[in-house]
Parts: sequence; C-alpha cells; structure tokens
Amino acid sequence: MDLSGQWYAAPAREELRRTFHEPALDDRQWHPVTVPGHWAQTPALSEERAVLFRHRFQAEPPAENRRRWLTLGGLAQQGDVWLNGSYVGDTDGYFVPHRFEVTDLMQDSAEHTLAIDVTCGAVGDTDERTDLLGALIDPQLSGAAQQNPGGIWQPVGLEETGLWAIHHFRAVCSDANPNRAQVTLRCVFDSPANTTVVLRTRIGDHEHDYRHPSAVGQNRVEWTVEVENPELWWPHALKPDQAVLHDLRCELIVDGDVQDYRTRRIGLRRVSMRNWTLFVNGERTFMNGVVMLPTNPQPGLAEPHQVRHDVALARDTGFTMIRLAAHVAHPELYRAADEVGLLLWQEMPLRGVMARGVRTQAVRQTREMVDLLGHHPSVAVWCVHDEPFKRQAKPTTTPPIVGQQRPSWNRSVLDTSVRRVLQRTDGTRPVVLHTAVPPHLPQLDGTTSHLWFGWHDRRPGDLSKSIRRLPRMARLVTAFGAATVNPEHPAVVDAIWPAADWAAIGASIGARPPSLRHFVPPEQYPDGPTWAAAGFAEQAQLLRTTIETFRQLKYQPTNGFFAFYWADPGPAGGFGLLTSDRQPKPALGAAATACQPVLAVADPVPVEFTSGQPLTVTIQLISDLRHPLTEGKVVATLLRADGTTATQAWAGSIPADRVERIGRFEAEIGPRGDAVLELRVTGSSPDGPVTSVNRYQTTVR
Repeated sequence: MDLSGQWYAAPAREELRRTFHEPALDDRQWHPVTVPGHWAQTPALSEERAVLFRHRFQAEPPAENRRRWLTLGGLAQQGDVWLNGSYVGDTDGYFVPHRFEVTDLMQDSAEHTLAIDVTCGAVGDTDERTDLLGALIDPQLSGAAQQNPGGIWQPVGLEETGLWAIHHFRAVCSDANPNRAQVTLRCVFDSPANTTVVLRTRIGDHEHDYRHPSAVGQNRVEWTVEVENPELWWPHALKPDQAVLHDLRCELIVDGDVQDYRTRRIGLRRVSMRNWTLFVNGERTFMNGVVMLPTNPQPGLAEPHQVRHDVALARDTGFTMIRLAAHVAHPELYRAADEVGLLLWQEMPLRGVMARGVRTQAVRQTREMVDLLGHHPSVAVWCVHDEPFKRQAKPTTTPPIVGQQRPSWNRSVLDTSVRRVLQRTDGTRPVVLHTAVPPHLPQLDGTTSHLWFGWHDRRPGDLSKSIRRLPRMARLVTAFGAATVNPEHPAVVDAIWPAADWAAIGASIGARPPSLRHFVPPEQYPDGPTWAAAGFAEQAQLLRTTIETFRQLKYQPTNGFFAFYWADPGPAGGFGLLTSDRQPKPALGAAATACQPVLAVADPVPVEFTSGQPLTVTIQLISDLRHPLTEGKVVATLLRADGTTATQAWAGSIPADRVERIGRFEAEIGPRGDAVLELRVTGSSPDGPVTSVNRYQTTVR
C-alpha cells in the first residue's frame, strides 16, 4: 500500500513535539506538503532545520498469520516515527531504507495516523561535520544551491509478509568467467519458531534451493549460488551493448508457502584493481571519468528521465566511468548505469573533517550501502572518504602535504573502520581509502590526486612537466577542471569592473575568488559579462589539454582521470560541463573530442605564432580499443590562413589499448590569421570502421 501523496507538516517546536503524534491532534492548520518531497518546496518551511509530518490513512487490520511493515525508502536525515500514538522507531541516513513492524499497532482500527519528526542539519561548511550528507550540503559541491535537503524524499508504504520475514538482504557477484559465475547471498530473517526454511533463489533460468534450520528470533544466513555458462555483464568501453542483466528473486519458504521475498537486477562480472589499474572480467580498462554530484541538491526532485539522460549523455561523450563524489545517488542512476554499461566509482557521503561522533553511524550506513547497491554490476569501486582534511585557506594546484604527515582520526581511524566494513561485507570490489591524500608515513603510498593546473595557479600546459618530475601524482586523478560564471550573474552585470563582489561570485558557484581571477584575469576584459563569457572557452581548453595529457600517459603512469564535474548545481555557474538546466558548455564538446576511443594528438600547439615561424609537433596515437585497427591511417593537415595546406600521412596497423609515437609533423605556419592543424584517423576494427578527428587552432600574428 502506497502512502505517498498529500501529507501535513509544521515546524518542529518543542511544545508541539510533545503532542504532534497523537491521533486526536487537530492538524487542519498545518501546511499541506507532498511526499515524496522536501520541505524547502514549501515557503513557510524553507528555513527550518526540523519539521513534523502527519498523514491519516485507512487500512484494514492485517489478516491472521500475516505481519505488516511500514517502509520508508529515504528520509533526510534523521527521523523518529510514530503510528497511532505509539513510538515505532528512529531512522538515520538519507539514502538508507528503513522497515518497521506495525502489525500490533494496526489491529484495533482501520483509521490510522502516521507521524514523523524529521531533522536535517545546517547547510554549509563546518570544521567538523556531524551529518552524513556529504555532497548534498558541501558548499564546494552544492555551490549555489545551499538548499536544505531535509524531507521524506522516497516513497512511504505498507507491506505484508507471512510470519517469517526478511529484514536484510544482500546479493553480490563474487566471481565470474565464461564458464561459471558465483553469486554470494546474505539473508537476515525473523523466525517465530524452530523449523527448517528453504531459501529459493532464481537467477534468470537458474533455480537453486538452500535448506537451513532456523531458530526463534533473528537468523543470519550466507550461501552461494553458481551459474553455469553465464552471459557476462560488460562495460560499454570493452564490449558495447553487452551489459547483460539477470532477474534475481530470493524467496523465504516454510512448509511450501512463500513467507517473504526480495528481487534484484544483477549483472555477472568480476572487477579488480592492480597497481591502480582497473580490470573488468580480466580485461584492463582505462578510466575516462567524470565526477557527478547529486542530480538535484534535493534528491527527491530529480526526475528519473533527467537522471537517465545524464548517464546516457556521459557515455555518448566518451566517459567510461562516473565518480559519485561523497554521496549515494538517486536509485535511477544505478539502474541506468547498469543498462548502458557505464562503470561507477561509489563513495560514502563523507567529505572533509568529520566529527568523532559519526563513526558508529558511518559503519552502520556502510553496511546498508552494500545491501542497497551490492548487486549493481556498474558499481566497480568503493571509496570511503573524499578529501579527509581541513579545507585550505589558500588552495594549491596539488593536494596539501603539510599537515598530512601525521596520523589523523579521520584518515587513520574513521576511514580504516569503514574500509574494514566494506571488505568484510563485500570483498569483491576494490576499496580506495580516501581521495587527494599525498604520500605520508608510515607507508609513503598516498591515494588519488586532485590536480588544479590552470585553475588555482600555473597553466594547463605545465601539467606534463610536473608529472615527469613526480609521476606518482598522476597515477589516478579524481578531480581537475575549472569553473565558469553565468554572464548574467547579477554580481557580474552590476559590477564597476573589475571591482566586482568576488566573494559573492565565488560563494555562489563553490569557487575561490583568487582562483577565478587567476583563471581568467579580469583586468584583461572591458566588463563583467565579457569576462564571464571568456571563461567558457578557457574551461574548454583546460579540459582538452588536461585530458589529452593524461591519455598520452596511459598506464605509464596514469590509469584514469575524473573531470570535475558533470553539471552545475545552480544557475550562477560552476565547474560543470553542462549548465544547471543541462545546456552543454563548450567544455562538453572539448571533452567529447579528447575522449574519442582512437585519437591522434599533437604536442600542445601554441595559441599564438609569429608569421614565418615553423610549426613542429610530435604526433602520438592513442587507442582504447580491445582489438588492433587494420588499414590504419593518420593524416595531419595544416590549414593556413591564406587557404594553402600542408599535409603529411602515416599508415599501418594501430595496436590495441596502447599509446604510440608515430612521427613528427613540420610545416611553415603561414601568413597572419587563424591556422588549423587537423589530425584525422581512419581504420577498420572487428566492430566496424573507425574515424576520429582532432583539431588545433592557433593565431598567427
């Protein structure tokens, strides 16, 4: 029974909290609200940090030998639940589903009153965070949104079972190859009597019965099911359109009667990571990634079609993996990624410095996350904590080293505790402890890097030189990019240029004012809108240069990258490749060009030349394909400003999954004007013909 629809809500005041759960309370003056939803949608409640919800409904008492359960799909962030004046239980964790037995509370009447006290903490940056909301409230990630995500954002309903009922269920593909796949299952169920239960599992056409003795009370059972000659799930980057999914159903049976059941859609595949290189079904894959924030800062407002569009467009742009930074996403995203064959880097909602009091909840919610997401084949990597350190007063191009050489409670205790839970409850996926932590004692290993060349300081072209000096910092890069500002931003339009309100501009898009001014120096532009418009072209150039640099260093040392981030969270702007209303910025096209599976690249071509100066560049060929290209050909053409051209070509087989230097192109740059160097690749693969084009434009003065 679905209990979604119109409810009533009021600000949580202490006096009202004492009586709000009583069925006789007159709530006719309360504010009507929609569930699922967020209270910020109601103007009278938008500034609240705690809100009381009530809902009256009708339901006949449960039948004999049947049990009834109240289900809450998602509640941000904490809640206390009451039914018919009696306390039912508490919730914690915005993405965690909760289930409470209400059989006895619904026996005496068909009229019922459900009351929930919901609390969601302050939005913004703090020294020590106590709420596990991650990206939903982080000012760097939520940017201009700054909206409280509090509310009952997933459906509420009633379910019925027999006397035996499942409390927790987990399904994980623990091994897979063309001959055999193994699925590990875990079921926690409640039994009213000592007996023998049958756990019947169906995976596609395969059926398996597991008999297990049960005792009175809670029972925990783990078992495995083997599938012979399975159809494997493959990511799109390795085998397009072979993301095969299977229906899984697990039934709890007593004396031939189904008491309760769970269903999942599962993919059979194996993932591993060695020396920071990701393997899927034994095949090496380079991580062309992009960071995604919550589709909407208030997740209940994310439309399923919008979520699916984001995933499909990311795949079509050339990205092979999505990093879900410090949040558990809308359920539709996981379904879409499974279906289109896009890999996911899944993080817990831990970001920055967390308070010591969160450890117990972090551990519990980690187990719940594995139960919730473990069956999704797209989830390839677990990550515990994003940037587990205090935000720098003065940001730098590379992660901060000072202050991270000594152990900290966040890195050494909290993150290690969560990692142990992930390894114990899953064990089939690689676990990354945290992001952006440089080498430190005692292991001197470090984790991933966040590199901001061209944004905080220096230029994008300086990246390759720095990597040559310190290759380790580029082995896996989980954030890089630059922000843009909407040219119609009031603080830009109304500014007496260049004396703008830089603090307000930066806060509205989650950026630091010094970085904004370094990226596009305002003194070089006559007014604010012109300056803001120039940022779009600069962002595109930074993305392209950085992605090409990482791809040229494929596996030596770079194993993948994640551009920061997919779409702006608000209309003021941000680091997105798309605006908040999903309009593409030039950066999206630049990323699509740089992420082509087969691509010829040139040494960074200077943006300006002097007439008569020669153009000399090294041409490298990048292939992410699993098979060599036959009849391969690379043609470099310089289109001069006067219409003349210079051409050079190379031919031969193009190796699979490699980067090769194929030659040097030399030509006179020509007269004044715009010149374009075009690199065109053609060839044949088992999947059909391949063509890619890459162009570099320069100005001759």
